[in-house]
Amino acid sequence: MKPALLAFAAATLLPALALADGAPREDWGRAGILSSANKADLPPITLSSGMPLSEAPWVLTSGTYYEFEIEGDGSAELALEGSEFFRAIWIDEIIVNDLEIRPLGLNSIEFDDAGVMEIGFVAIKPGSYFLRVPGSTGETQRLEITIE
Repeated sequence: MKPALLAFAAATLLPALALADGAPREDWGRAGILSSANKADLPPITLSSGMPLSEAPWVLTSGTYYEFEIEGDGSAELALEGSEFFRAIWIDEIIVNDLEIRPLGLNSIEFDDAGVMEIGFVAIKPGSYFLRVPGSTGETQRLEITIE
């Protein structure tokens, strides 16, 4: 790359590499985008027969690392789908019973019994998405998600 082009790229692109709160990238530390300065916890999703998935929609920032739990109470065999959302994020890990899973992708998950699953991911592609209980039509069985 020519020095002038490199200088132009550094001047225009590097300022864009900042945390959601505006902190410069160098504050991320050695872990970069996975640094604790770039992490946020989301409210849990509840999988329970007849109960709402979440109290409010999620609004996420592209480039931020998020963690959330899915809690199934075992009241019914319930799944959660959202293939478009799962393709708009990079999943770092899924933790079930202290077992860490690092998938290349995800289409849906299902709880046959009571349990807790934790998912860590980076929001990537801006847009409007959802997670929902398959086959459901009620608004409470659907979580609206926006990535800005």
